[in-house]
Formats: sequence, C-alpha cells, structure tokens
Amino acid sequence: MELPNPDPRPEGEVRELERIWATPRGWRLVTAVNNTVIGLLYLGVAFLFFLMAGLLAVVMRTQLALGDNRLVDQDLYNQMFTVHGTTMMFLFAVPAVEALGVMLLPQMLAARDLPFPRLSAFAIWAYVVGGLVFFSTIFYDLAPKGGWFMYPPLTLMEYSPGDNADFWLLGIGFIEISAIAGAVEIVVGALRTRPPGMSLAKMPIFAWTMLIFASMIMFAFPAVILATMMLEIERAFGWPFFTAALGGDPLLWQHLFWFFGHPEVYIIFLPAAGLVSMMVPTMARTPLVGYHLIVVALIGTGFFSFGLWVHHMFTTGIPALSLAFFSAASMAVAVPSGIQVFSWIATIAAGRERFRITTASLFILGFLFIFTLGGLTGVMVAMVPFDHQVHDTYFVVAHFHYVLIGGFVFPLFAAIYYWMPLFSRRMLSERLGRWVFWLIFIGFNVTFLPMHLTGLRGMPRRVWTYPGEMGWDTLNLISTVGTYVLAVGVLVFLVDLAAKFRLGNGPQENPWGAGTLEWLPNDVYSTRSIPHITSREPLWDRPSLPQEVRDGHHYLPNAPTGWRETIVTSPIHARPQYVIQMPGPGWPPFLAAVFTAAFFLLLTVKMVMIATVCGVLAIAFILVWAWGLDPGPSKGMIEIAKGVRLPTYMSGPTSHSWWAMVVLMFVAASLYLAYVFSYLFLWVVSPEVWAPIGSPEPPPLGWPLGSAALLLAGSGILWLVSRRLGVFSASRVAMSVALLLSLACLTGAFALELRGHLATGLSPEGNAYGAMVYLGAVLFAQLVFALVIMGLFAMARHMAGKLDAVRRVTYDSYALLYHYTVAQSLLGLGLIHGFPRLIG
Repeated sequence: MELPNPDPRPEGEVRELERIWATPRGWRLVTAVNNTVIGLLYLGVAFLFFLMAGLLAVVMRTQLALGDNRLVDQDLYNQMFTVHGTTMMFLFAVPAVEALGVMLLPQMLAARDLPFPRLSAFAIWAYVVGGLVFFSTIFYDLAPKGGWFMYPPLTLMEYSPGDNADFWLLGIGFIEISAIAGAVEIVVGALRTRPPGMSLAKMPIFAWTMLIFASMIMFAFPAVILATMMLEIERAFGWPFFTAALGGDPLLWQHLFWFFGHPEVYIIFLPAAGLVSMMVPTMARTPLVGYHLIVVALIGTGFFSFGLWVHHMFTTGIPALSLAFFSAASMAVAVPSGIQVFSWIATIAAGRERFRITTASLFILGFLFIFTLGGLTGVMVAMVPFDHQVHDTYFVVAHFHYVLIGGFVFPLFAAIYYWMPLFSRRMLSERLGRWVFWLIFIGFNVTFLPMHLTGLRGMPRRVWTYPGEMGWDTLNLISTVGTYVLAVGVLVFLVDLAAKFRLGNGPQENPWGAGTLEWLPNDVYSTRSIPHITSREPLWDRPSLPQEVRDGHHYLPNAPTGWRETIVTSPIHARPQYVIQMPGPGWPPFLAAVFTAAFFLLLTVKMVMIATVCGVLAIAFILVWAWGLDPGPSKGMIEIAKGVRLPTYMSGPTSHSWWAMVVLMFVAASLYLAYVFSYLFLWVVSPEVWAPIGSPEPPPLGWPLGSAALLLAGSGILWLVSRRLGVFSASRVAMSVALLLSLACLTGAFALELRGHLATGLSPEGNAYGAMVYLGAVLFAQLVFALVIMGLFAMARHMAGKLDAVRRVTYDSYALLYHYTVAQSLLGLGLIHGFPRLIG
C-alpha cells in the first residue's frame, strides 16, 4: 500500500502535538479530558467500589457462616445487602465497562480521542461524586434497605419511612443518566471516529461489543429511570403508581425494573466477551475463528436480551402463555452465547501449539469454565417448574454470581494484566499473577458452588440469619471460607498493583505480539498519525505499520488547526469526511458534574432551596461549556495527507453533533415508550378506576386540539426556518422572532394541556389514572424545559454572530429535539384523550 504521507515530517510537529494534548498537572488534573486519564480514573473508582462492596460481602458471609449468628443485626444486614448489590451492579459493573470503552476504544480505532471528551469527563465526575456519597450512607444509617431491586410496596413511604430509599431512587437514577451520557459518546465514537478504511466488517470485536453495549443502554436504562421517577414521586407526593387500592400495581415496578435488569446482565457480559475475543487470538497467535458469526451472535444476544425480563417473574402469577414464551426466549439466548464460546475454543485449538499460558490467559480459561457453568444453571432456571422450586433460594444467588463474576470479573482481571503495558511503565508480576488467579478461582468456586446445594436444601436468600438446626451450617461455613480465600487473592493483586503500576508507556510497545491498533506507538496525543486500515489484524499483516505511524507517514500527522483533532469517517465504510476540532481541559464540565450531583443528593434530604441553586449553577456551567464547542468553519480545508484535504466543520446529518442528538432522541423515545407501557399496563390490571369508566371524565377535546395545533404551528415555524436559514440568520430580528414564536407555541401547548386537566378537577393523588395523566405532563415539561434553554442559547449564539446558514449545529440540535417533542406530545395527546374515549 502506498503511504499517504511518504515525505519526511518536520521535527517540530511532535512537540506541537505534545503541547496541545498535554495533561494538566496539580489541582488542574480534575479538568483533564484525555481519554487515558479519564478512563484510568473511571476504572480506578469503579474498582474501588468493587473492593468496598466486596468487603460488605465478607461481613455478610461471616454473619451467615453459622446459624443463629449475631455479628450484625437485621437492620444493618439489610442495608449492607442492598448497598452491596446496588454497588456491584450500578457503581462497579456498568461503569467499569464504560471505563474500558473510554480507555481502549480510541486506541483500538487509532483515534486521537472520542468525539465528546468533555461529555465523558462530565459523566465520570458526576458518577464519582454521586457514587461515593451514596456508598457513604452505610456509615450513617441512611442506606436503603429494600434490596438492589427496591420492590414496592416494601419501598413505599408507608413501609420505608425516612430518606434511606430516596438515596437509592435519586442517587441511582442520576447515576443511570451519567451512564447514558457515556453511551452517547461511545455510539458516536464507534461509528464516526474509526480510521480510514476500517469498515464495519474490519472493526475490532471489542468495538462491536461497545457499540451494542451502548445501544442496549439507550433502550434499557430509560425504563429504570422512569421507574425510579415514579416511585420517588409516589413517596414524595402520593401519586399512586404502585398502590393497588388506588389502581396502581407493584408488579409494574418489576416489569420496568427487569426490562432494564435482565438486559443489564448482557450489557455487562457482551463487552467482557469482546475483551476475550481480543485477547484469545493474541494468546493463540492466530486470527479469531468465526469473526462474522460472533458479530451476528453479539447482535442476536443484544436483541434476545430484551425479551427475557419476565424470566425473573415466573412466580408472580402471570398467564401460562406468557410463561411459555419467556421460558423459550430465556433458553434461546444460550445459542448466541454458545457460538462465542465455541469460537474461542476453536481459536485456542487452532493455535494450540503456540498458545501462551500467561496470567491473562489463565483468567480467560477460568472465565470459560465458570461462565459455562453459570450458563447451564441459567438454562435450568429458565424452565418454569424448576424455577418455581429454586426461586428466591441460594441456588439463584449461586447462578447469578457464576454468570456475573465469571462473565465479567474474570475477563476484567485478564484485561488488566493484558493491557497494563499500555498505561504503566512496569508490567504486573506474572508469578504473583498466577497466585492471584488460583486464589480467586479456588475461592470463588468454594464460595458459590456449595450455594447451589444450600438453595436446593431450601435456604431462602435475603435472610440475615437462620436456625442452626436447619442443617445449612456446614455448607455456609464452606462458602464463608471460600470468601476469605477469594479476598486474599484480591489482596495479593492489590499489593502487586501498588508495587508495579507507574503511569506511562510500558518498556515494550507490543509485548504480546498483538495484531490490533491499540498496540501502535502511543503518547498523550494517542498515535502520531492515523493509519489507513485494510484488514482486521493490521499489525500482523503490515509489520512496518508501527514505525510508519511513529514517523508520521499516515493521516493527520500534525495539528493543522492548532486544536485537538481527529478524523471523522463515514459510519459504514469509514471514508474520511472531515476533521473534528475537539475541546481541551476546562473547569466547566467538572463543576457542572459536581453541582448536578449536589442537586440530586440535596433533593434526597429535602434541602430543596439549596438543591435548586445547585441545579441552576449546573445549568450555567453546562452553558459555559457548550458555548465554546462550535469553533465554526474558519479554518477552512486542511491537508491531512499528501494531496488529501478535508473540511474542519460540518453540519447536518454528516455532523457528529447531529448523530449525538439522534442518539439522545432514541433515549427519550425509549423512556416515553416505557411510560406508554405503564399507562396501558395499569389500565389492563385496574380497569375499574380508568376513565371514562371511572371518574372524572376526560377533559373536553378543545384543550388537546388547541395544544396539538400549537405544537404543529411551532414545528412548522422551525421547518420554514430550516428551509430558509440563510434568510432568517441574516436578520437578528427575524431569527429571534422565529425562535421566540417556536418557544411560545411549545409553552402554550403545555399550558393548554395542563389547563385541560385542571379544568376537569383531575387529581394525581386520586387514583392511578390521574397519576399517569399528570406523569405524562411531567415528561412533557422536562422536554419543554430543555428546549427553552436550548432555544434561548441558540438565540444568544445568533446575536453573538456564532449562528448562521453554515454554522448551524446549535440550531440543528434545537430543531431536531423540537420536532421529536412535537411527535411525542401528539402521541401523548392521543393516548390521554383519545384512548379512554376509544375503550369507553
């Protein structure tokens, strides 16, 4: 292949790249946005949560070692049990996956960074502050006690007074929003910042898994966000979503929670499987067997996972036909998982003569053993009769630990040992690493294998003690001993990590002889130049590539705009389209994250005024941060290689900002579909309180028709402005009037809708129908609030001369969200006003 930049490069280019991409020092380190710094911080904090939750597990296992034990009392045990599960699922597993994505994805794609580095920084700092405050509640008797699943009615104010449950609802709901922000970054990064030539068919498996992971977050997490919103509103204001006497239903929480909860198992597993698919070929020195089959299996697993949520509800009395469907779906998902397992085994077999036994490969082999056992017990609990026998016993505890620890923690340890040379000047000890593996492997199996028998003997889960004469003492004591062995293995790993980890590039650039791009020569600016890719293992197929990249003989070997830059390529074939100018370090994302976390946490303890001030400050810092994100087209066309020139600005469907807004609209649509499901579910289970059969009657049609007319008028105004943006942007008055009219139509539509509800005397506290109607208004109000801020921001940009027919990203984002809001609101008007009349 002919080199894009065959000529020698100027010596000063590397120094300029080092200056532009330099990491802040001292206190300013918190303003850093480099993916390696942010990713390491993210992973480090996630691992800290793993350790703290693990310590809680050690205390709980000690309490359960013998019958009638009194090491801790029931109230503290319930808090520890809830915080342990919540931390492992919400504060460790998903954040650790996103951390690996932030750290490794740009390296694997040979990109300088992901397209929204400040968004990553915002998401991570919000998670750090919110997560640490949430975990600290265990020390102040403020931790939630309702389990990591928080089932009502136990978690309603009647049975869980105080702020304990609120810390879970507001804290975890907020952390889920942080995860969604990271997912937006990953989706756009995987689709738009791949190197030239890296089509989807050449994309690393880990990039595929992160793309599917982020897409699953987009559709799964909004359901639990809506559920936490509904439960917090019921606790705070008495809207009866889950109170059966007023037409609500506690099972609605289970449907929403497990629609998120079961896909989350695969949200965690798929990226871990992607890591394994990257490491196995290197250890076997042979390309991955069945690449295309694995991609299909990954997509199939993600698809099937959304049809499994009732898998957790077989004992709730749902119809037999539903049981049969979800049982079959629960067993079918084992097929794509099996494809991946057999592909790894085939790859190892193909390279068995060259296969290297390292600490990383030991953890991979341990993962294959443990996850396969977990998958087999998963098929067992997918069978309805068996599930009826073991549901809520320790058999289920053993099953999901085999799946989650075997399916994620073992690959995570393998990944740490494998990719450590990218980030540390010294590699971890292979000798100690083998001790770590065997202690963790043996300790894990000694802990959880006996729990299968404990569960089959009838020991229920979620109990803080048990009578000694039940015959469970021996098995529980064995499990507790295994827990301590596992903990010693983790302790040895921490000692090795403290002794060996030193931030910087390792002594060898590619110690394992891998064939993927993350092992190219790296520095603070990632790769010196971005290569053209022609295969899935470019370092194996072109051994000279590392030196060519280091010498700047590929694309974008310098910083032609004086900013941080990377190449944006087409989403399917990865053809270069433009150069994105990315922001550098700054205080606004950090401060916005801190004040956003403060807003949610202060609401938890009912300090509303101070929380409001923090919310206003968070919005202010977000606006300051957003003001500098659109540098405009002033740099014109720049040369990224000999004879290859690209623009430095793009708007419309080609723009990465447009893609991010579309992803956000999918998230909003998923949230609203969860609301529609909730509305229809409560109508089915409680038709006796549903209008018009019950009381009050639906409001007159004049209100919703007027609201719909205003919505369509506002959308029409923006459609006209979009068609003639050059004309409107040429006049400050015309553009301002158009934006103000669109906002007036939007707020007027909301006011008419709310007025219609009030005019009929409909109360959200009266029954579930009223609660669901007003919840629809709350969801509408959230979008109106966001659009008012975005509209005024666009107006300010236009007044400052930063918005015109070419520089239109701010306006495009506003218009896209506006049109989506109109579509959602029209659907809502039909649901609220048309549906009751239709069924009446």
